[in-house]
Amino acid sequence: MVELRARWDDLLPGSASLADDLVARYVDRTRRAYRDQYLNIVLTALDSLIQLSTDPTSVRLAAWFHRAVHEPGGTPPEDAEASARLAEQRLPQYGVPSIRIAEVARLIRLTGDLAAPPPDSYAPPRRDANGDVLLDAVNAILASDPTRYAVHTAEVRRDAGERKAALEHRYDDVRDLLDGHLYRTQLARQRLGQVARLNLESELAGLDTELPAPWRGWQQAGLTATATFGAVAAAVVAIAASGASWQIPTADDEVGWPTVALAVLSFFSAPMLFRCARSASQRARLIAGTVLAIAVTGLLIAWAQTPRTNPATGVGLRVPLLISALILLLVASGAGLVASLLRTRTARYLPARNLGQQLAWLVVPVAVALVLLLIVQPLSRNYVLSSNERLEGSPQQAGVATPSVLNGSVAWVSESVAGTGAEEAIGTRFGVAIPRPDGVVEMLDAATGALRWRYSRSDSDEKPVITTTGNGEYVLALFAGVGYLLLNADTGRREAAWPGRTRDRFIQQSQPLLTGERSGKLHGVDPSGHERWTYESGNCTDLGAIATAETVLAFVSHTCDDQPDQMTALDVQTGKKLWTKTSPDSYRRPVVVAGLVVVAEPGGDTDVPVALTAIEPSTGDIRWRWDVPKSWACRTLLNAAGKYLIVVDCPGPSTVESRRTVVTAIDANTGLTAWQTVAPVSPRAKVTVTADGRVVSLSRSGTGCVANVINRAGLRQVRLPSGIVCARDPRAVGNLVLTSGPNTVIALR
Repeated sequence: MVELRARWDDLLPGSASLADDLVARYVDRTRRAYRDQYLNIVLTALDSLIQLSTDPTSVRLAAWFHRAVHEPGGTPPEDAEASARLAEQRLPQYGVPSIRIAEVARLIRLTGDLAAPPPDSYAPPRRDANGDVLLDAVNAILASDPTRYAVHTAEVRRDAGERKAALEHRYDDVRDLLDGHLYRTQLARQRLGQVARLNLESELAGLDTELPAPWRGWQQAGLTATATFGAVAAAVVAIAASGASWQIPTADDEVGWPTVALAVLSFFSAPMLFRCARSASQRARLIAGTVLAIAVTGLLIAWAQTPRTNPATGVGLRVPLLISALILLLVASGAGLVASLLRTRTARYLPARNLGQQLAWLVVPVAVALVLLLIVQPLSRNYVLSSNERLEGSPQQAGVATPSVLNGSVAWVSESVAGTGAEEAIGTRFGVAIPRPDGVVEMLDAATGALRWRYSRSDSDEKPVITTTGNGEYVLALFAGVGYLLLNADTGRREAAWPGRTRDRFIQQSQPLLTGERSGKLHGVDPSGHERWTYESGNCTDLGAIATAETVLAFVSHTCDDQPDQMTALDVQTGKKLWTKTSPDSYRRPVVVAGLVVVAEPGGDTDVPVALTAIEPSTGDIRWRWDVPKSWACRTLLNAAGKYLIVVDCPGPSTVESRRTVVTAIDANTGLTAWQTVAPVSPRAKVTVTADGRVVSLSRSGTGCVANVINRAGLRQVRLPSGIVCARDPRAVGNLVLTSGPNTVIALR
């Protein structure tokens, strides 16, 4: 106190009482902050800076008065205003000129805001030498001894009142101070700046441990994580691209070094971009910008080099994967550059770990992985699917087929369909679909045979396997190397592409649509490939199934143990198990007739069943049982035709010896024989059954090809026109009978 009082001597002659009053204010026992030690540090700093001022006396007086009035919890602006008014009241009593009193009051009020402007904005139009010196002296407390500084900050926080609010307010103040110059005069910056910044950084680190800051710095952490894991993802996608082809078929001179180079670049970019995102240096921004430029250049080159598709050449999977890898690298480098540009002086004072930053580092890699799985992979596949498909034709309204009466004439002949024939045709609501080699599906008008549309692919060189689904609304085509594609039967447009996980499944039944796996799994699937449910029969089982409009009947046989075979009924929409029953043996050749499931009871090693059994699928009850004559010797064929089950067999001793075919129509509602016809037709001839129950086969006579028609009325043989290949099987699409020419499909009238 004595030392502090001695500093007043000679400042203002005849003002001892004023000096004693000011000292008493700073040492008052009720004051918890800005005490005499604080004022002593300010005055000591002022002695080293006073030569820079233009009015040293005014500056010294302002330093003595600037915290003369202080209330617990008071803010700097409040203290400065009250102290300035005190100076304006007391100084006139000691003969201080009014112009100096005004300057002192002005300087005191400046101490209400001690934070210096940020480095890039401090350029006042007129220098305030007195103000700069005073404010630098007041801020000298920031460069005091670390122990003294810790005591000062503790007093300030204690004086501020409620602890949490005080910590938050002090945290903001320290951040504001670190964001600026700290000192206004060059002399103060040289002498005090480094120590002051170290004290503030230490205080900020301590505040971080006391003040919950769960989200502070998550933006910076998110950008850094994006830069790092984006580059890693780019390397992964580039590696995947190196195993794919650039075009289809693969060119002899095709090389994979660009994707390998990109993978290496992306791999080594990950740690570099990590460091760049955490640095505000010019070098870091230059590195991130260079990687960004490489990614943009690579995108432009890849886009320019993309193969042009035609019927013989398609785009390979490497194209979208390489472009995706470059986009990921562009995003990663962009995030690194943005993080470096946004990084401020205070960014490095962020807490090392908190919840927000940890979550950012966890969420970003998960998000990148989801982007790869849910965006990059589907978009790449869709790009290849869209780029390699062509749809020809402008289909008009589909015609209605005239039922074949089989009078020996031809209804229509298609254009050339080389490589295929009638035996592979399927019927839809909008015509007859034909698969062709080289990845082509054609839709013929059922009334005229004219081509309605042709769907072809450049990336598949094999004949697709097709089936109709969705009540004849769609054609489901399996293209080799591509997977299942759903085509609109009316327009030929691709409606959906089945997901990759369903690509290798086989069609168990097309209407309603069921798919199976070799591992004993059965799936209820929508035409679009969406899986509604899955049923697993277990290990060491063979699984077969058939479905009505409401119920799926699964037949399970055990291959590794002695457990009995069983039947399980499932709801066709939900897959919910309805019932399970054991069966004496594996049923064969199930067929749906009039809402019932008719199965063949096996008869040992022979293909001829012991009986045909009709099962009510909703309950598992046996509706009826039809005994198969023991004299039948061929492989019994079962077909549905309206309410009748059409059974085709031979009544002779064997297929080779027998020269007759027996056709039986069983009423599905009663299990009684509606009619039976034995015809002198070879049972080795492939037959097709029309919707009205006619059994049609082709045979060769001395004068040409003959159609054998067996129905309730008996056998009728019709001589067919020339040009029909008898060796190829006929096909019934509803009541329209199709045959094959050398390179055409022929509909019989």
